Amino acid sequence: MNGSTLSDPKYHELMLAAKAARANAYAPYSNFPVGAALLLEDGSVVTGCNVENASIGLTVCAERSAMCAAVAARTPKPVAAAVAGEEGRLCPPCGACRQFLYEFNPELLVVLEEGSDIVGYRLADLLPVGFPADKLDPCGN
Repeated sequence: MNGSTLSDPKYHELMLAAKAARANAYAPYSNFPVGAALLLEDGSVVTGCNVENASIGLTVCAERSAMCAAVAARTPKPVAAAVAGEEGRLCPPCGACRQFLYEFNPELLVVLEEGSDIVGYRLADLLPVGFPADKLDPCGN
C-alpha cells in the first residue's frame, strides 16, 4: 500500500512537532525513540513520545502517549497524526496504536516520513477491519 505525498506545509510542521517530541523519548531498552504529534480539529497540536519500561509490556508508544495527553486535556478529536522514528525511515503505528487511534477517528490521516518525502495514509486503510466502539454490547449479547 502506497501513501500519498503530502505537500501542505501544515503536515511538514506536524512532522517537525513529532520529531521534537521524539527527542524526549525514554527508550533505554530498544534505543528506538519515537515521537508523535496529533493535529486536532480545532487546529491545536498535542505531542507524545514512547516511554519504555523494563517490563516490556508496560511500554507506552508515542501515538498512545499523545492521544492520552489529548484526552486528558479534553481536546477535540484528532484529524491527523504524525509519527517520527529514525530519521527518513517509514515508522507506521503498531497494530495496538492503530486500534487505539481508530477509537477516536477511523478517518485519521497518518503522516509519515519516507526518505525526504512526507506521506499520508488513511488510518482505516492501515487498519481495514478495526473494532469500532459501537459494536460493544453492554448486555453481553
